[in-house]
Amino acid sequence: MVFGLVTCLPLFLAQLILLVDRKGQKAKDVLIGKGQEWRNETHFRSALGMAWADWLLLLPLLIVGSVGVLLGAVWGYVAWAGAGAVSIYINVVLWFLEREYVYPSIGPLQYFTYYWGFFVYWGSLAVIYSFLRLAAI
Repeated sequence: MVFGLVTCLPLFLAQLILLVDRKGQKAKDVLIGKGQEWRNETHFRSALGMAWADWLLLLPLLIVGSVGVLLGAVWGYVAWAGAGAVSIYINVVLWFLEREYVYPSIGPLQYFTYYWGFFVYWGSLAVIYSFLRLAAI
């Protein structure tokens, strides 16, 4: 739960910056690299759409799932598995959409840890742990 919070909280904050100030330089700096510009209007719209999707789907699943896990409820593990699956899915998509642009500006270590890896690692662990706990219940 702590790993998920540490991993996802900065992303949600960066997305909040985008949702509040759509064309602001701070959002660009955080989401695509310092001094970088949106490649085109489609790139901006995909980032905005994914931010809304995370705030409307992933964040509630993560919060509800975490509460349920703390209570030891089956529905908490199901919600966690859903949040993990969303995290894996979107980051596979981002591998193809963003890698060639983000990777060169931040380098391999930062890209394969925070910008891409942690979300895949957390999503995989959340799904596996949830299924193991559900099998044990």
